Amino acid sequence: MPSPELQKLAQYLLGEFDNREQAIADPIWYVHLRLWHLLTPLFSENSITIFAEQANILQLEHPYRQRLLRLQIPPSEQKSNGQPPRIQVQYYGLKNPSQFKGAGQEPTKLQDITSDDVEFLPGCVLDIQPQAITDNSGVERPGYAAIAPEGSRCQFSYLDGGERKIGHVALGFWVAESFFYSYDKGISPETGEPIWGALMGPYQFQRR
Repeated sequence: MPSPELQKLAQYLLGEFDNREQAIADPIWYVHLRLWHLLTPLFSENSITIFAEQANILQLEHPYRQRLLRLQIPPSEQKSNGQPPRIQVQYYGLKNPSQFKGAGQEPTKLQDITSDDVEFLPGCVLDIQPQAITDNSGVERPGYAAIAPEGSRCQFSYLDGGERKIGHVALGFWVAESFFYSYDKGISPETGEPIWGALMGPYQFQRR
């Protein structure tokens, strides 16, 4: 059974979010997005796995970036030594993303998902640290920061015009009870520079 620490983190992450206020205030840099985080039955014996996808608010019928976040305590730290256990988020891809596309609005699509449907993404891992976060109104909220370990590099494969290619992404987020800040950025494999995502700071999603 997942630990209370994992359950608390999952409680903050699960739900439906959007960045309406941010997109209105700064439409040049921030597209108005809807983000879904849904619970899945995967790896439930010792971890919690969340399905994520997002869509432009004007094209909700075309969600993209289907992915999985597995909240887990590393095996080396599952035995209590009196210290709070370290939590990690391991990302997984989907072998056939189109099979689960739209699950944010149709959660029943996730009922039959199994470990055979997913692929482990080496290097796509974040360390979780409890960290208070100041929201837009200046109020400090308890929350968690997810930071990539030094030297880690997240890669994933995708189809582009029928050709299999390798993508690179820098991952990171802050989450509290009522909001989720995403620092995810796509990285050019040629230049190492960010080319999409949170180019001018995090996408600031509010729980709806």
